[in-house]
Amino acid sequence: MLGLMQDRQLLVSGLLTHAEQYHPDVEIVSKTCEGDIVRSSYRVLSARVRQLSRALERMGVKPGDRVATLAWNTHRHMELYFAVSGIGAVLHTVNPRLFPEQIDYIVNHGGAKVLCFDITFGDLVASQRDRFDAVETLIALTDADHLGDMPEGTLAYEDVIRDEDAGAFDWPEFDEKTASALCYTSGTTGNPKGVLYSHRSTVLHSFLVCQADGLKLSNRDSTLLAVPLFHVNAWGIPYASAMCGAKLVLPGPQLDGKSLFELAKVERCTLSLGVPTVWLGFFQHLDADSSANAGDLCLERVVIGGSAPPRALIERFRKIGVEANQAWGMSETGPVATVCNLLARQETLPEKEQVDVLTLQGRGMYGVELRVVDDDGNVLDRDGVKSGDLQVRGPWVTSGYFRGEGGAVLDEDGWFSTGDVATINPDGFVRLTDRSKDVIKSGGEWISSIDLENAAMSHPSVQEAAVIARPHPKWQERPLLVVVRKTGADVSHEELIAHLEGLVAKWWLPDDTVFVDELPHTATGKLQKMKLREQFADYELPA
Repeated sequence: MLGLMQDRQLLVSGLLTHAEQYHPDVEIVSKTCEGDIVRSSYRVLSARVRQLSRALERMGVKPGDRVATLAWNTHRHMELYFAVSGIGAVLHTVNPRLFPEQIDYIVNHGGAKVLCFDITFGDLVASQRDRFDAVETLIALTDADHLGDMPEGTLAYEDVIRDEDAGAFDWPEFDEKTASALCYTSGTTGNPKGVLYSHRSTVLHSFLVCQADGLKLSNRDSTLLAVPLFHVNAWGIPYASAMCGAKLVLPGPQLDGKSLFELAKVERCTLSLGVPTVWLGFFQHLDADSSANAGDLCLERVVIGGSAPPRALIERFRKIGVEANQAWGMSETGPVATVCNLLARQETLPEKEQVDVLTLQGRGMYGVELRVVDDDGNVLDRDGVKSGDLQVRGPWVTSGYFRGEGGAVLDEDGWFSTGDVATINPDGFVRLTDRSKDVIKSGGEWISSIDLENAAMSHPSVQEAAVIARPHPKWQERPLLVVVRKTGADVSHEELIAHLEGLVAKWWLPDDTVFVDELPHTATGKLQKMKLREQFADYELPA
């Protein structure tokens, strides 16, 4: 027997309609690439989204087509979030910080028909334009006065939407399992892989963001969004903000400590989200500028993700009266899978013990199942001691990669292996202890140690190379290159850096190189990274 309840599809367009009806005058504040600040609202956002939707359809964008973006956190990028998905097309956010060859691959593999980009990326798009196979239309996210010297045929965003009708739009109804957005993860070796989100997964994830035991987003918040819109749908905040009517403050391309402090102060922000590097820069500004007073802020809480924050960072926030919480996830988990909030009984613990809890990666939210298994697939006890492969499943967890890359990624029971090694304690708190994938997290971005090793070993004087992560006071982790020179050959750190500069992204370059006689291997010839990490456990990178 089925229940007698209405069956309404969970669609991104429904979030926007709700925001306009129930929170029309709530502000959206955007710092633009042109330098000015644009103040709008959910009413204005909705009208401009309708104009953009009509313009995209007029250009021939059809359901299932991909519209790619290379853009910062601005009102125009947010408009694309709702317009593209609302008409049944797929928003494909591309990380502009990646190496150009990776951007080429991602844009082409995604098959974007339209590419929208901020004017700060005009040179990048111009240099790569001939390599974008499927792209038919280029749109610069600006007006005609700021278009400048862009690739031939580039349209100005404001011109594109100016003459379109902003009136009522009959949003199409379709299956909520329809794809809504596409993000590529670079957390694996080889080519990045596409994670394809659905309208259903997006809306369900928004409920998590608004949960009191989740990220606690509500219409009482003024939210400074310091996590980029190209990072896994900005952790779902654009959608959840529309759901609950939170004020949204978009910092554009300026994520330095001073800019974020000033925006948070002027806009009376109560909540902000970002990677640890952002917050380290924030406190560096507070320390360097005597006129910057934390007491001028209305900030109540911050959410830190992308990589584990240093304990000192959590403590520093608490000293200025700001609640600091971790959220853990990945592109494949939609992205938020766990959130670290204190349980009621833990709020009476001594300060040190409370911080001990907050250094964990958090507990699974409803909808997310977590477990750790040993090498034989046996489920391990939640005792906080036994560590194993962290697995996850749920309605906003991937079931496979775009175009079938990587083959089957779920086991027979539907569990996805995250590649992280973790423990889970009796209260359900996850603690990551290691990574089975030898990638390095630098400022919330992934660096593949294997790709970096392969690039280093292409130098004629290098016999063998290994890359391991070492702690860094600003970026959390940075790569240390360990090299065995070929017999009779000589090469310096500076020469290796010069060689690598043409092969990997600049921010991937190792902070230092150590030369050794040999690297540790297993009996089968595999490199023992654990041994290397032990060998260089006390090694400090140069300042």
